[in-house]
Amino acid sequence: MLSQIGLIGVGLMGESLVLNMADKGFTVSVFDVSKEKVDKFTAGRGQGKNIRGCCSIQELIGSLELPRKIMLMVPAGKPVDELIEALIALLDKGDIIIDGGNSHFSDTSRRTRMLESRHLLYVGAGVSGGEEGALLGPSIMPGGSVAAWQSVKPIFQAIAAKVDDGVPCCDWVGEEGSGHFIKMVHNGIEYGDMQLICEVYDVMRTLLHMTADEMHEVFNEWSEGELKSYLIEITRDILAVRDDDGLPLLDKILDKAGQKGTGKWTVVTALELAAPLTLITESVFARVLSSMKDERVLASKILTGPRLHFSGNRKAFIDELGKALYAAKIISYTQGYQLMRVAATDFKWKLNYGGIALMWSGGCIIRSMLLAKIKDAFDLNPELVNLLMDPFFTEAIAQSQQALRNVLGEAIRNAVPMPALSSALAYYDGYRRENLPANLLQAQRDYFGAHQYERVDMLRGTYFHSNWTGRGGGTASTVYSA
Repeated sequence: MLSQIGLIGVGLMGESLVLNMADKGFTVSVFDVSKEKVDKFTAGRGQGKNIRGCCSIQELIGSLELPRKIMLMVPAGKPVDELIEALIALLDKGDIIIDGGNSHFSDTSRRTRMLESRHLLYVGAGVSGGEEGALLGPSIMPGGSVAAWQSVKPIFQAIAAKVDDGVPCCDWVGEEGSGHFIKMVHNGIEYGDMQLICEVYDVMRTLLHMTADEMHEVFNEWSEGELKSYLIEITRDILAVRDDDGLPLLDKILDKAGQKGTGKWTVVTALELAAPLTLITESVFARVLSSMKDERVLASKILTGPRLHFSGNRKAFIDELGKALYAAKIISYTQGYQLMRVAATDFKWKLNYGGIALMWSGGCIIRSMLLAKIKDAFDLNPELVNLLMDPFFTEAIAQSQQALRNVLGEAIRNAVPMPALSSALAYYDGYRRENLPANLLQAQRDYFGAHQYERVDMLRGTYFHSNWTGRGGGTASTVYSA
């Protein structure tokens, strides 16, 4: 019997996806450049399942039913391109290559166009949920060659996480690199969520002097309310873990964060598309700052600040911390969805924003109660320009913004850095302002560079240049950008 799908790259995620597929009744062929990995897998976790180990790419291709479906689970970049080149000569018209790794969406767009020009199909599928999600049900975000969807749909939707009445957290995203783009934004929001939680934890630990057990109880309570999410739940669990000596393991972990780059991709893309992704940007830079551990140790001995002192009602302040976290989380999603809307316009993609919220509702790292409300918002108004303009989120921010202001005020007075929470409030206050000080900025640009400006008493789209010093001429710059 021929296999329904092949997978190249028997690493942590690859193994788990193959086991998931086999458990759902699919026969899977596997190959890896390391034959030892394949042998170990088929003789170990994959033993007795519908999994066929292959010694070569040729053997893997020969074992697949038509149209052939080959999923790549290898590091992004050059390894993917090299594998594609090796496969092209061996495949037939209509065969499908699937990239399930964290590739940059622009690479996926390029590869889709190239393979379609050779009468092959390409799918860039963002997969979220880590090892556990891959094994038990991830969120899958496929995009690329639309003609491939009907062939990969039964497999992807079978192995994906399920929500509500069995609805799979997987549906077709759109053209070219849109699937990997949505996964990139997911990871950016993940960076934001994690940083927001870390900032709230820092206030509890350093300003309120709460023990790990006390913080565990707070996160346990939050995990049952409007903040319920995977990241809140794992934070609760982390706070309960003790090292061999009985002390909290968390206290022994070095405060130096790592990153794989998808958050940075999100920020760079937002800059290129002129989308105000301020919260996620601060989250990326917070990781960078944390990595400067040796410098920070030195600075802590030289630079001064106020002495930490909290004199308020601790229980009431903890309640405000929860509301502040909720408000900032809304802003994080708001900015992520703004980036998607800008990208859809720029790249001419047709994205289903409510459907994306559904795909993120199970299996993935950012799954949370909030996503159901986001889906409702876009179901009510598919053309919604900003989540904050939806009635539910308008009211939610109205009810929680004062807590965010109070928390930030206390943190600033006590020198507890909260870059992501601060940027959330700054974005909100900037977005709701009819008038911003950019009129002065435009005057400055026109003063030194003749970049022109628009006037409030003239029709929009009419540009002016002033001779600010009396010494300049009347020639304006030919480029206007606002």
